[in-house]
Amino acid sequence: MNIRTGIGYDVHQLKEGEEFWLGGIKIDHTKGAVGHSDADVLLHAITDALLGAAALGDIGKHFPDTSDAYKGIDSKILLKKVVELIKEKGYSIGNIDSTICLQQPKIAPYIDKMRQCIANVLSINVDQVSVKATTTEKLGFVGREEGISAYASCLIYK
Repeated sequence: MNIRTGIGYDVHQLKEGEEFWLGGIKIDHTKGAVGHSDADVLLHAITDALLGAAALGDIGKHFPDTSDAYKGIDSKILLKKVVELIKEKGYSIGNIDSTICLQQPKIAPYIDKMRQCIANVLSINVDQVSVKATTTEKLGFVGREEGISAYASCLIYK
């Protein structure tokens, strides 16, 4: 069996009046993430983890922010395309583990819905997807509520 792991990281600025997409779902908040796409930092980190595990480069290589084709795009579409790429190489997803770094809003009430959404996009069982959250105890850009970051790791196999 060929087993590989990947790590992904993403960060986006938070701004008043922007929509806030996280883990494939829209969350009501006064601020949202700024980006070329829908700026879903969690899905971007997972996308990079999967691409890295399959040695396929990174999200910017496949979906450049200089392309109008990806302007405002739903990050679930990008993640689904990456799943197709890794399947073409003969890989299946073992699991996803992720951590969101965010001061506000509290996202515990949304985690199960995010996990289900991610599992659906990846065509895996929800128990193969872990989403955790932490604050930075008001330190740094996350603590000042200027931005959000996310980390993801994955295991793929064939």
